[in-house]
Amino acid sequence: MKLNIPNSAADLRHIADRVVDYTFGMDLTWDWPGGVAFYGVSRAFEVTGEQVYLERMADWVDEYLEAGLPRWTVNTCAMGHMLITLYEQTNDQKYLDLILSKVDYLENKALRFGDRVLQHTVSSKNDFPEQCWADTLFMAAYFMLRVGVKLKEKRLVDDALHQYFWHINYLQDEDNSLWYHGYNHINKDHMSGIHWARANAWAAYTMSRAARGVPEGYLYPPMMHIWSSLRDQLAAIKKLQKEDGLWGTVLDYPEAYGEVSATSGIAAAMIMQDNPLHAKYVRKALDGVLANISANGRVMNVSGGTAVMNDIEGYLRIDRKWAQGWGQGLGLAFLAAVIEMVESQEEGSTTQEGLNLSATKLEKEKGIEAK
Repeated sequence: MKLNIPNSAADLRHIADRVVDYTFGMDLTWDWPGGVAFYGVSRAFEVTGEQVYLERMADWVDEYLEAGLPRWTVNTCAMGHMLITLYEQTNDQKYLDLILSKVDYLENKALRFGDRVLQHTVSSKNDFPEQCWADTLFMAAYFMLRVGVKLKEKRLVDDALHQYFWHINYLQDEDNSLWYHGYNHINKDHMSGIHWARANAWAAYTMSRAARGVPEGYLYPPMMHIWSSLRDQLAAIKKLQKEDGLWGTVLDYPEAYGEVSATSGIAAAMIMQDNPLHAKYVRKALDGVLANISANGRVMNVSGGTAVMNDIEGYLRIDRKWAQGWGQGLGLAFLAAVIEMVESQEEGSTTQEGLNLSATKLEKEKGIEAK
């Protein structure tokens, strides 16, 4: 995929740095908003190598360990993404212990239904009996997948891909390939049946990462399910992009306001899928997202926390005034993906220029020899 954008990698790094700095000033807690936010910071670190990001994450975890950790839920397992990065970089056992504690919760204590599908939970209570939400793919399934790959634990990879398989079956609309927000296994329905944009972002982004993150993924049958699901989902979503580059908070409702966190996740997934036909949609999305990052690094126009609402009006009335951890995190995930691609293209361009100069020099030398 060739983006051909006017922004240099250096420019994008400066923008990402502002977003990271704003994120650390938000006083996020050990829950899913912080989990998504610090996942974004982790991706920014992986791409830029800025050690100060790693140091600030480590300091944040140390401070929280002293203050005391909450009980695990599906949502609090999102914090595991940052812990994976910290463990990879420091090899500190305390991070691995926390990671394994979250894995133990997901494997042995988290509520499940049907064919061992993780129930979406936001507290220690049975909040949403036998419901699966697209959010769970980011908070738990993708986390388990990363741990399984890192520790070479096939059972974790299998369980994670099992979650993807059933979430696709329950949540993807076979008529238009968009994803519903949630599914109620008791009533066998999608409740309000809304194609919420951020649900589609959770699905698209984590599927795109899973599709590249599993060694010899073709040996896992559920991976074929993921590849096809993602292909059809993005083919449908691209047609719904607004003129300003954003996607509406309800994808297939033209009057829905443009929502930046969903746009970031969807566009990042397009980069990961690396389909050249998606480049123009990514370029428009980048324009739209950059227009919604303030001078101090706040990602704007991000919808607040959203349950599976009763009707479309419920989604349209969700406030987008405040900064949100998931907006910062998905914004950073998108910027990181763009920086990776732009730097790769800049490096390729520099290499080609060097080859051209060498060829020119050789031709001149041949000319001198001929004389």
